[in-house]
Amino acid sequence: MRGPHNILRLVRTGATMERTGAMKVVLDAFEAPGLLRVAVRGLVWPFQWLGYRGDPAMPPVPRALTALGPAYIKFGQVLSTRPDIAGEDLAAQLRVLQDKLPPFSLTEAKRSVAADLGVDVDEIFSSFSEPVAAASIAQVHRARLKETGEDVAVKILRPGIERAFRKDVDAFYFAADTIEFLSPASRRLRPRDVIEHFDGVVAGELDLRLEASSASEFAANTAEDDGFQVPAVKWAYSGRRVMTLGWAEGESLGDNAALDAAGHDRHALGSRVLQLFLSHALRDGYFHADMHQGNLKVAANGDVIAYDFGIMGHIDEYTRRVYAEILFGFIQRDYKRVAEVHFEAGYVPADRDVDEFARALRAVGEPIFGMDATRISMGRLLSYLFEVTERFGMETRTELILLQRTMVVVEGVARSLDPGVNIWDVAKPVVAGYIKDSIGPRALGRDLLKTARVLARFGPRLPALVEDVLIRQATPPQDPAPRYWPVALIGGVAGAVLGAGGIFLVIALI
Repeated sequence: MRGPHNILRLVRTGATMERTGAMKVVLDAFEAPGLLRVAVRGLVWPFQWLGYRGDPAMPPVPRALTALGPAYIKFGQVLSTRPDIAGEDLAAQLRVLQDKLPPFSLTEAKRSVAADLGVDVDEIFSSFSEPVAAASIAQVHRARLKETGEDVAVKILRPGIERAFRKDVDAFYFAADTIEFLSPASRRLRPRDVIEHFDGVVAGELDLRLEASSASEFAANTAEDDGFQVPAVKWAYSGRRVMTLGWAEGESLGDNAALDAAGHDRHALGSRVLQLFLSHALRDGYFHADMHQGNLKVAANGDVIAYDFGIMGHIDEYTRRVYAEILFGFIQRDYKRVAEVHFEAGYVPADRDVDEFARALRAVGEPIFGMDATRISMGRLLSYLFEVTERFGMETRTELILLQRTMVVVEGVARSLDPGVNIWDVAKPVVAGYIKDSIGPRALGRDLLKTARVLARFGPRLPALVEDVLIRQATPPQDPAPRYWPVALIGGVAGAVLGAGGIFLVIALI
C-alpha cells in the first residue's frame, strides 16, 4: 500500500544517515553547498531518535544503508563503482556492500534448498560449505555434486527478502509521487517511471528461475567471445529460491593487489570489460546490467568471468542503432550528427533548433578530448547533461535507463582497475564495428529482406492495421486520476520527506 505511512520510512532514512554519521560523509563526498547542508541536516536532526543504529563495526555509510534494507544497499553498490563521483574513500567503504554482508545461517540455507528442490541437501551434495558471499538479496555456498563430483555455486534467496524489498519500494514510490507533486519540473525526469523500472528489475531478481534462464541465454550469446566466460546453469538443481551454477574459480575484479600478484594486466582487463559490455549491448541487445566488481572474477588464464544474472538489460535493434550513432558521433566529435540523431529518433521535440542543440552537445563532449582521463569528472558531466536536457525539453527514456546506468557502473569498474582508461578510446573500435555491420549497405540489404518478408505475411492486413493505429492516435488520452496525496496531508512533513529521501532519489535518477 502506497500511502502517507511511507513518510515515516523516508524520515527514518534521513534519521538513520544522521545517527550513523553517514549524512556528513555523503554531503562531503558530493561537495554539497553550505546552504544545502544546513537545510538537510536541520530538517533531519530532530528525528534522529527514529533512525537505526546499525552495526557499529561498519563504516558510517555502509552501516546506514545496511540498516535501512536491501533497496538502499543496491544504490550503495552502484556508487561503490564510481570513485570519481563518490570519492576514493567512500567508494572503497561501499564495496563491502557487494558480497560481504552478514550471512544467514547454514541451517536456514539447507532448509531453503530442501524446501525448494524437494530433496534433502545431503542427497544432492557430498559437501556444502558455509556462505562464501552474502549480498543484499541472496548468498552463495560452494558445494560438490554427488552425481558428478563437480564443484558448484549454490545461490539461495535470503529468508523474508520479498517482504523487505516490498516495504522499501513502496516508500520509494511515495517519495517519487511527492517530489513530482511538489516540484512539477521534476516530472520531466519521470522519477515514478524510474522507480517502476527498478521495481520490475527487483521482481525479476526475486525469482531465481528467471535468473537461471538469463544466465543460459547470456552464455549462448557470448559463447564465442574471447576472454569471457559464463558459468553453466545446473537446471536439475535450480528452482524459484535456489539456483545452482558451475563454480567460477578466479580472483575478484575488485582486488587489485590479488590481480597484480597473479600477474594480470589491469589496463587490459579494464579495457576488456568496457568492450565486452558495449559488444553485448550493441551486438546482442542483451547485456549484464549489474557489472560491479562483486559480480566479476578473473580466471587464471586472464578470462573475465561474469556471474549473478539477476539484472539483465534488453534494448531493441532500432534503439541500439540510435545509441551507437550517438556514441560514435561523440567519439568523432561530430556534434551536428549527434544532434540530428536525437531529432530523428524523436528524443528532442521537432520545434527545437538542431544547430543550437549541437552547440550544447559540443560543450558536453569537448572537455573529454585532449584531457587526461583521470581529470574527467563524470559527476560534473552528468550535471551539465541534465541542464541541457531540461533546456531542450528532452524526457528521461525509460528503455535507456538501465543501459545508461550500467554504462556508468562499467566505466567505474574499468577505472578502479586503471584510472587512465579512457572510455572513448576503448569504445571506438566496438562502436565503429557495430555501425559498419548494422548501419552500412549490407545491413540495409538485410533490412529490406526483413521488410519484404513482413509484407509477404501481413500485406493483406496492412490497411486495417494502419487504420486501427490512426484511430487510436486520434483518440484523446484519458486523464488518469491524480496519484498525489492532498496538500494538507503533505504540507507539514514535506520538508522532512525531501530531506530524508532526496539523496537516495538523486542517486537513483543518476
